This record gives sequence, C-alpha cells and structure tokens, in this order.
Amino acid sequence: MVKTSQPNTPGLGNRLNATAGPRLPVPPRERKPALAAVAVILILVGALASGYLVMQSGQRVSAIQISQPVAAGQQITKTVLTEVQIGNTGIDYISWDQKPQVLTAYAAIPLVKGSLLTNAMLSSTPEATKGRVVVGLALKAGQLPMGGLMVGQHLSLYSVAGQNSSLQGGLLLANDAIITYVPGGPSTSGSSDVTLIDVAIPPDQTQLVVEASSAGAIAIALLPAGVKVSVQPPPPQTSQPPKQVTPRKTP
Repeated sequence: MVKTSQPNTPGLGNRLNATAGPRLPVPPRERKPALAAVAVILILVGALASGYLVMQSGQRVSAIQISQPVAAGQQITKTVLTEVQIGNTGIDYISWDQKPQVLTAYAAIPLVKGSLLTNAMLSSTPEATKGRVVVGLALKAGQLPMGGLMVGQHLSLYSVAGQNSSLQGGLLLANDAIITYVPGGPSTSGSSDVTLIDVAIPPDQTQLVVEASSAGAIAIALLPAGVKVSVQPPPPQTSQPPKQVTPRKTP
C-alpha cells in the first residue's frame, strides 16, 4: 500500500506570527515618587484635621445665650441671659464666667431670643441717650405701669392735673424718654410708696418735664419698640385784662 505524502501546511498560530511582523517596543512606566508622597501627606493632614474637629466638638464650654428680646440701647439684665453648652470649634462667644461684666453693658444692636451673645453685640454706653438731658422722676402708684421698669425702655411722659401744677392734665410732655437708671434693676410701683427713676429726654422738652416732676404731677406710659408719639405744644395762657373800677361819687 503506497502512502501519499501531504504537503506540510503551517498552523493558524504560525500564520499569525508570520504576518504580524516585529512588535513595537513599549516604553517603561515613569514613576513619580514626589506626587505619591504629596498624596500621602494630604491624606494624613485630612485625617488629623478631622480628628481635631471631633475632639474639639467633644469639649463643651459654657456660653451666654439671649433668652428674651433686648432693644438697642437697653442695659443687659440677668433676666435675659441663660447658660448654654456649646462645642469649642472656634466660633465667637462670651463665656458664662464673664456674666458680671456683661451686666454692666448695653445692647449695641437689637438682640434676638436664642442668639449666642458676642462682643460685637455689646456697648459700654447707651448710644441712644447721647445729646439728651437726664431728669429724675418720683412716681407714685397710678403714675407708672404695674409691670417692672428696666434701663433702656422708652416712655412717653404726661402731665397730671393737680393743685401744685399749673399745667393742664393729659398734656404730652415728652414723646420719647429713655430710662437711664432704675434702682436695683427692675422695679415695680408696689415695692414702695415712691419709685425713683432717671430718664433722658430731648433738651427742648426739659422745662415742662421738670415743672411737672417737681409738682409731682407727672405720669409715664411705656412705648412699644419703634413707636413715637408727636408732642403738641401747650396752649398759650391768655391773661385777662383787669376790670376797670368806676369810682363811686360821694354825695
């Protein structure tokens, strides 16, 4: 039996290798150790900053918070302050142990309930009373509201008819008086027979207020924030000419 020989046909892999030709050289990868080091450092700094904030937020400090609204120019009283615990994360605040110094200050701006007290909100002097005249008032029951009076409150002053006063009753004497002194903080008319307060009024309203105050013929009314009444000048006092007397003839 005669075997016929088959011609050798190259395999598929050999044909691909034969047709692909020589491969292009691959450049070696460039390593940048500096960038890798910077990335590691940034990761470490971020982790340390996060850890610091977490630690600081865990450290609680006592701060002062406003518990009641306070008008601008009004003196700070202990009734409007409350102690709160906050995280020491770098925010501006006044610590609770500085409360005695705060009670000698005035509100530089209107203070809102719930706000954290800062130094920018306080003033050492009542700016609203600059250029005014301070007058003392002695008020009895019925001449002032039964509620407490506080420094910084705005008042209107009225005359009260009386035997010792030449002014007519109900005359508006001062439309925007500001309390500058109340003995012992908030005061009520029921605590004593007479309540002594100081008020700051415009200079042109001083004469009538002093006259009514010295006669004990003055009453006050609290004004809501932003409200001001207009002052009407007192009516001129007209003097009647003396009656002519006709001499009597004697017989």
